[in-house]
Amino acid sequence: MFGSSQSRGANAYAKVGIETGVIAASPHKLIVMLFEGAIVSISNAIQYLNSGDIAAKGNSISKAIAIIENGLRASLDKKAGGDIAVSLDSLYEYMTRRLIFANLNNQVEQLTEVQNLLRDLKSSWDAIAPVNAPIAEQPRLPVDALSPRSANFFEA
Repeated sequence: MFGSSQSRGANAYAKVGIETGVIAASPHKLIVMLFEGAIVSISNAIQYLNSGDIAAKGNSISKAIAIIENGLRASLDKKAGGDIAVSLDSLYEYMTRRLIFANLNNQVEQLTEVQNLLRDLKSSWDAIAPVNAPIAEQPRLPVDALSPRSANFFEA
């Protein structure tokens, strides 16, 4: 009785944290978050498969596919990205097919393969992270913590 109430509260708290992180994230950080989400979903799928929870495994794989298709793949700009974007599009399509195959056949090898591909891409993406100005160089505005603030959902 208490366990489900506590887990719902923890899930709601985690969801707020994720939503806040997304609102405050740069476009580069959003892509990193997508990679991380897909990698974690595949890790969960592997654990569920190994424990025999086939329904949860399917849900985790579906989540990873949604992240790849509706997040990573959908964010590609093939005109601006040229050959790199076209190659990534093909790679994301391949990953989706491998995840579907892994789900249908309960094969950890395909899950691990896609997870490793995502980790490699994430490492490359991390390596090209934009360099932020040091804190001392960023302009500071006076802030009155008690004054009302406008409701700007894109403000961090």
